Amino acid sequence: MKKNVVALSIAAMLVAVSGQAISADQELNIYSARHYQTDDALYSEFTAQTGIKVNRIEARDDELLERLRNEGTNSPADVFIAVDAARLTAAGELDLFAPIDSETLAARIPEHLRTDTWIAFSQRARVIVYNPELVDGALVQTYEALADPALRGKVCTRSGSHPYNLSLGAALMNQIGAEATEEWAKGIVANFARPPRGGDTDQIRGVAAGECGVAIANSYYFVRLMNSDKPEDQQVIEAVRYVWPNQETWGTHVNVSGAGMLKNAPNKEAAKKFLEYLASDQAQIYFADGNNEWPAVPGVKADNPALESLGEFKADTTPLQQLSANIAEAQRIYDRAGYR
Repeated sequence: MKKNVVALSIAAMLVAVSGQAISADQELNIYSARHYQTDDALYSEFTAQTGIKVNRIEARDDELLERLRNEGTNSPADVFIAVDAARLTAAGELDLFAPIDSETLAARIPEHLRTDTWIAFSQRARVIVYNPELVDGALVQTYEALADPALRGKVCTRSGSHPYNLSLGAALMNQIGAEATEEWAKGIVANFARPPRGGDTDQIRGVAAGECGVAIANSYYFVRLMNSDKPEDQQVIEAVRYVWPNQETWGTHVNVSGAGMLKNAPNKEAAKKFLEYLASDQAQIYFADGNNEWPAVPGVKADNPALESLGEFKADTTPLQQLSANIAEAQRIYDRAGYR
């Protein structure tokens, strides 16, 4: 892994390919926290369309943020990609992004899915998964219900400090207020079936196995299991049910993958072209087909039967700008509640 990172780091700073100098904005250096092999085709297609060579470094989002902070004005990176509003917010708080000035992005990405400095290009819902043998589905129709004492010893989640759950906390703050969100977090902790651990797929498996009665997970993990040809994954899907939370109130919380152009980007024109490419129909369909995510651009239809089989749902449309403003306080609320 370290060898790969070093190699990619060197590649990102090269100014020649096959002995020929690369002109300005004919290459693009991306720092990405998305670790999906299916993204390779996305970058290849961008190069095919534009002739711009893509150099990519992949690592955990916190590692990339630390790297960008240490590199400062000498950073070769043009674009930062992360898989949650919390990490994109962290990049914004470090003043790493440049303002986005693009008529294309303003026209294609809904206002609530973009900020002044970064855009969402794909969406994934934070769903509730439950075991019908252990929990009555009628009792888990909202996020707030997961804190009800009736679910004592039945709730599983990943760490409260994980970006996915921080973004959910930020959304709850916007809808029910900070005080109620803190009471909710205390209720979640009181209802734990076990201490938080693992990723979202682990929570779904825990529910199927009966270790938990109910859990929170991103939708694309659920669809990934649906699309799996492994018998054990199909057994998991058969054992659980899912809920679109808060359909009678403010809607299901939606996580995002997003990207922004970095303030010190040496190839700003190439970075702008890449961000606009992410909003193209072709790239948007790719996110749905390649990683079971919903397009950010309205009206784009993909061919993913499993994803489509989940049906339509009412989504929370709280502006990302507002969620970003709540992230830091959400972390403090979780810390006080012992949700770690």
